Parts: sequence; structure tokens; C-alpha cells
Amino acid sequence: MRKAEMIVGEHIGHRIRDLRTHYNNGEGISQDALASELSVAANTISRWETGVYTPSIDDLAKVARFFAVSIKSFFPPDGTETVDDDLLSLLRAAKHLNPDDLEELIKYAEFRRARQIYKGRSRPKAGRKSRKK
Repeated sequence: MRKAEMIVGEHIGHRIRDLRTHYNNGEGISQDALASELSVAANTISRWETGVYTPSIDDLAKVARFFAVSIKSFFPPDGTETVDDDLLSLLRAAKHLNPDDLEELIKYAEFRRARQIYKGRSRPKAGRKSRKK
């Protein structure tokens, strides 16, 4: 499977899981119950959600009708296919952080980026600049 296909399959899986777990005002619906509603095997839902299988367009249409959403919502927005796996993993992990931890992660990323920019060059010294006399 090519990288772009993996990202789309992953996005579809996450979207199905999100819809399923937030169904009915957050009560959710089990994988077995959803499989029964869609007339598919019970383990198929799990395989869609984990990206082992990608649902056919007909299956996506059934899922979209069941959850009353547009079939377009299962596909990533334009430009997403260029995001690499490491960045996607970081975004997924960061999504569940509390605000203080997220702020710390942002500061750390900015620090690492600055370190990369100044690598091999002299960095400005900490503290006040001395005046030339």
C-alpha cells in the first residue's frame, strides 16, 4: 500500500471510530451492534478502525447513512496526504494532552527547531549585549 493510501485508510478508520464512540450523544455504539446495523461481519468494524481493511465505497455509503454524515467526511482534507507518519503520530498523541502539557510540547518543539537552525553557527550569547566603547 502506498503512503497516501495508508493515510486515507487511517483517516477513514479514525473517522469511523470517532463516529461510533460519539454516537447517540456520546453513549457510543459497540462494534458488534454497528456491524449488525450495516450487515457486515463483527470483526470488520475493528479492521476498518485499525486500518487493516479499508471499507469499499458502498460500505462507506452505508456508514455515512447510518451516522447521517456526508461521505466526504471520511476523506482527509486537501494537503493531508503529504503529512508523514511521524508527524501524524505526534498530532494524534498531542490531541489528548492537557493544555499545560501541550504548551510544554510546543515550547520543546520550538527549542529543538531553534537548535537546528543555529547548529554549526555561533549562537547569540544569553544575557545583555555589551556596549562597544
